Amino acid sequence: MSPLHPLARLRASLVVLFLPLALQAAPVPTKIPAAGPGHAAIASAYPLASDAGKEILAKGGNAFDAAVAVAAALAVVEPSSSGLGGGGFFLLRRSSDGLETMIDLREMAPGAASRDMYLDRDGNPVPGLSRDSALAAGIPGEPAGFAHLAKKYGKLPLATSLGPAIRLAREGFPLYPRLRGGMEFKKNAFLKTPDATRVFLVDGEVPALGAIIRQPELAASLEILAKSGADGFYKGAFAKKLVDGVRSLGGNWTEQDLANYKVVERAPVIGHYRGARIISASPPASGGVALIDALNILEGFDLDKVDKVTRTHVIVEAMRRVHRDRAVYLGDPDFVDVPVARLINEYYAAGQRASIRLDKATPSAMLPGVDAPSPGPSTTHFSVLDAKGNMVAATITLNFFFGSGLMVPGTGILLNNQMDDFSVKPGVPNGFQLIGGDANAILPKKRPLSSSTPTIVAGPKGLMILGSPGGSYIPGMVILGTLHFMDGRNAQEVAGAPRFHHQFSPDVLQFESDALTPEERKALEARGHTLREGTRKWGNMQVVTWDYATNKVEAASDPRGAGVGLVY
Repeated sequence: MSPLHPLARLRASLVVLFLPLALQAAPVPTKIPAAGPGHAAIASAYPLASDAGKEILAKGGNAFDAAVAVAAALAVVEPSSSGLGGGGFFLLRRSSDGLETMIDLREMAPGAASRDMYLDRDGNPVPGLSRDSALAAGIPGEPAGFAHLAKKYGKLPLATSLGPAIRLAREGFPLYPRLRGGMEFKKNAFLKTPDATRVFLVDGEVPALGAIIRQPELAASLEILAKSGADGFYKGAFAKKLVDGVRSLGGNWTEQDLANYKVVERAPVIGHYRGARIISASPPASGGVALIDALNILEGFDLDKVDKVTRTHVIVEAMRRVHRDRAVYLGDPDFVDVPVARLINEYYAAGQRASIRLDKATPSAMLPGVDAPSPGPSTTHFSVLDAKGNMVAATITLNFFFGSGLMVPGTGILLNNQMDDFSVKPGVPNGFQLIGGDANAILPKKRPLSSSTPTIVAGPKGLMILGSPGGSYIPGMVILGTLHFMDGRNAQEVAGAPRFHHQFSPDVLQFESDALTPEERKALEARGHTLREGTRKWGNMQVVTWDYATNKVEAASDPRGAGVGLVY
């Protein structure tokens, strides 16, 4: 008998090793303790935002009040990533009754939006139209989300929770390196509107580090929201001011568009992995479905007993498959039938797992159905846990750096360019090189698909609240973060771990420079992967953990960013 080729021996041994695991029932996860940890924790992308949340907790607020304060402060001190002109998702867990819900404050397409609005006469996308113009802006949801969260779940008045952000906008804050870099990148866009030029530039140039950035018009807009709630923003004189300003910039908003905007509460997606309960964002956020599907696939492999190359290979193959499903099936559930139950089912994952070869990468072109017409670095995330065990995982965004970079006159509000997250044309990549089909096509009042993945992982021994910005990279980062937590890493180790990424198309395994050794890269290439070393770090993960046995709470901000984790 001739000896087996080394790769064949590897595959045979791994099949024997993994097959029994695929047939085992997942262990029952430990329930989250009814009593809170007695400590509060906040992790956000900038210290002043974490401080804002801490200030509100000190005034008697709960995690939901603190979330309003943190999100509003980020709109001021991290305007590259979120703002009153943006939207996102708040994933909540209320300790008193175990309620788990997702507040969908995603932007909505204006009534004048149409499927082919960004195409030329020949049916080709017009460069920049869905990203750099006022036509790129969806109707924002953050202001409505703040008001909803405060009124339904908070303990304090909205005006109290918005107080720190109003103060920061009026008094200013010193310019820091990460924000200054974003301003350099977006300088030419700022020059298109006098208000953005005045707020962010001095004599047409980005100011020096430490310069005080004041935003009096934004402070006034926040004060209107604080005094009059969502109606003060979406109706009446301020709504008319917004619409007139957007239309003067070439946009297509109407006062009726603003009046029609509503936040939606949706059930999160729920899954299980190695005894942990996974609670994550549901459509129109795609990340939760991708996370649970990927974990279901990986449940059938004993990742602790294989070498790093095989572990990386298997995780990449799971990422490839869940991003393929995103492209084919996912969209706004109010407009299309999204098969969530099927996509997060363990039997569906078993079928995907069966197509994974352990000795060879699966070319993305071999997975069916993607190009059929029918089936950032510029987002921010924060995590909050209060002393009673209330939790918030929030991912909010303008899309890309500073959205379109256009500022609505007299408001201090930057326009998002979230319309680029729709499928401008089936099979054509968006700004993050994500492709999509009819499920994510543009329609009036529809919400574009998002990669946001705010998540709570409730394990047998402890709990983690996490999420990250990063556009198409987000689901993969949360997949890796969840695996690291289940492997026993602490909050800072989860936030700082090196990362790799695959999103089906382009068919490339991207990695941070310290994620793979030269030997590991060669071994993955030998299995058929095309590798590309990233030119920069990606993501800005914010993590809070709670150990049930010791009640120890940790908060960690990604070392790639400028944030801070506070335990209070």
